[in-house]
Amino acid sequence: MEEKKKKLGFNIIKKSDPTDGHKGYGKGALSLDNVSPVMIDVEAGEAEIDVGALHARSAVEKGIKFLKVQEEVPNGKPYWLVWVTIDRNEAGPYYAGVTACYMTVDREIRRGYKSLPEHVNRMDKSLKRHIIVDDMDEKSKKVLADFLRGHNEVLWNNSSDELKKGLLAE
Repeated sequence: MEEKKKKLGFNIIKKSDPTDGHKGYGKGALSLDNVSPVMIDVEAGEAEIDVGALHARSAVEKGIKFLKVQEEVPNGKPYWLVWVTIDRNEAGPYYAGVTACYMTVDREIRRGYKSLPEHVNRMDKSLKRHIIVDDMDEKSKKVLADFLRGHNEVLWNNSSDELKKGLLAE
């Protein structure tokens, strides 16, 4: 009888609060507990959390074949996928990492454009507490700022000036 080969898998170890000081098993493991994907519809000027985006399965991405060349999707509707990481410091919880990735979707031809490496790298940067929002258009920055403030004003107030200036051009 033939033995089945054991497949090597990637395990994401979930932990409730990576800031609780625990230094045992799983230290240094990738935790997605405190990151949320926010999808911004540029034309509609709307933002919403879509956890499906963690696995490229957001409502916007479902049923779409993504291409690597933007010009191959000339009528694509623009979106920003924003990775938002929450952490805690002396002041309390705050938006620690906020990074934006551009993508377009043309529902009619079921095609879209996005750079998968950029999406993965930006999620990683968000987890590492970076703020990368300079690529965003001004309207989308305001939509994101309003969304983050409206979602939780305490988190917004505790966040860095870098984030607030980056989104509000203050």
